[in-house]
Amino acid sequence: MTPPLETPRLLLRPLELADAEQAQPLFAQWEVVRYLTNQVTWPFPPDGVHNYYRDVALPAAERGDAWHWTLRLKSDPDRLIGCISLMKGREINRGFWLGAAWHGQGLMSEACEVVTDYCFETLGFPLLRAPKAVANVASRRISERQGMRIVETKESEYVSGRLPTEVWEITAEEWRARKAAGIG
Repeated sequence: MTPPLETPRLLLRPLELADAEQAQPLFAQWEVVRYLTNQVTWPFPPDGVHNYYRDVALPAAERGDAWHWTLRLKSDPDRLIGCISLMKGREINRGFWLGAAWHGQGLMSEACEVVTDYCFETLGFPLLRAPKAVANVASRRISERQGMRIVETKESEYVSGRLPTEVWEITAEEWRARKAAGIG
């Protein structure tokens, strides 16, 4: 079960199939998907979010292989503005997207703090890895602020094409030391 979480400004609610209707128009925008893995098709199909939630995200959550949350402002809790996920695996453990209208407000940084804490303190992950395109400066800044470090560079395929990639990582011990030092 994916529990609800919250931050000072956000409600993180467990993903439901009904969320696809609100997510579709926000997600199907170039500025949102361009740095996502090329498993996302472009142009994005009109039923793409619904199919992904139904066929991939929700079954993975039911198996205990993933945890998915919708992001909503506390000031407007009925409106979905983005999503964040944790996944079991060796190569990628966290992914997220945020509707373009809410970029640059520090909202995803808030969401990442509470989800990363859940990753280590509740789920007991030993480390968290998050690959990202070097060109995705905003996402890289979130990793930097969270105390993550680059452990690998390579090239990967994204919706926008083949791009240089950095794999960012933080261990549970590093996360706890950061928290003990009052960082974050």
